[in-house]
Amino acid sequence: MNIMPNNLKRQYDLHASEYEKKAIEVLRGGWYILGNEVKKFEKEFAQYVGAKYCVGLASGLDALWMSFRILNIGEGDEVIVCGNAYIACVMGISMNGATPVFVEPDEYDNINADLIEAAITPKTKAILAVHLYGQSCDMTKIMDIAHIYNLKVVEDCAQSHGNKWKGQTVGTFGDIGCFSFYPSKGCGAFGDAGCIVTNSAELEDAFRVYRNYGSRVRYQNEVVGTNSRLDELQAGLLRVKLTHMDEFNQERNRIAEFYYNNIKNPLVQLPKIRPGADCSWHQYVVHIPGYRDRMADYLKENGIGTIIHYPIPPHLSEAYKYLGLKEGDLPLTEKYAKEVLSLPMYNGMTREEMEYVVEHINKFTV
Repeated sequence: MNIMPNNLKRQYDLHASEYEKKAIEVLRGGWYILGNEVKKFEKEFAQYVGAKYCVGLASGLDALWMSFRILNIGEGDEVIVCGNAYIACVMGISMNGATPVFVEPDEYDNINADLIEAAITPKTKAILAVHLYGQSCDMTKIMDIAHIYNLKVVEDCAQSHGNKWKGQTVGTFGDIGCFSFYPSKGCGAFGDAGCIVTNSAELEDAFRVYRNYGSRVRYQNEVVGTNSRLDELQAGLLRVKLTHMDEFNQERNRIAEFYYNNIKNPLVQLPKIRPGADCSWHQYVVHIPGYRDRMADYLKENGIGTIIHYPIPPHLSEAYKYLGLKEGDLPLTEKYAKEVLSLPMYNGMTREEMEYVVEHINKFTV
């Protein structure tokens, strides 16, 4: 048996006729940039997450760097972010000239909100709350801290489509919620795509102008903007996906539950869900201290694909060498990087495949 860590074709096959019908409809419609499909998707996605506004963009990274740009956070400013985040999260900060300040993760693989306050300096302007793996950060503590210190809050929801913290959908707590619709995401496009959500009419307007060369009226450019527009084809296909989002998340929860109930290997530490949160299971990430690489190799030999999210923490990457951080500065972040392993998790995964994965994990010995 050959099991991929993520099989995108399976999710496509579940509703192939709907995607194909929509693609033909858009192609035959003759309007391909900033048309009715984008407008409808923005309205529907805002309603889905419970925000007032949504602005479609070209990617999740664009959503991040544009957020800090529009919030006027740049050179000389600091933004707090979890040390084990994907490097794109950090790029969204540094592309504006701001400095990322890393905080260690907690037992739920997200930023430890209890450590944020100690990282705040007079230069701190914002907190980037990254809802990693489909988990939720403790947004109650984060928002409390932000209010005390008058900080902006940007939420990175690239891996958390539709999950909630204490009944409220992530992405709607802070000033801006950033979403990626990269194909592997819960609500994945068929190419690059992203958006922001916000409850601020002022921020919504700023994004709409900025994404389209800084122009709201053709050839009248108000600011030096960029070209970051969600196209009509992706918007149309995302509208189809959105109608099945709850179904997709429920299925991934069933797969996660099967793993929880059947993985019995004492070497494997199963993921924990933060009390007050649910999980959309973008990834099912286990910790295997001391034996992660051996487990990954063993599973590969038996036809089971896995991924490491992420093997090199941003502060130890070549890209952020200029920050002057070294190995040992974020010991828990670095420990996690050596022990996390993402097991196969995708819509359309069969019971036979799940059983095969569990069987071989339970057989692994050292």
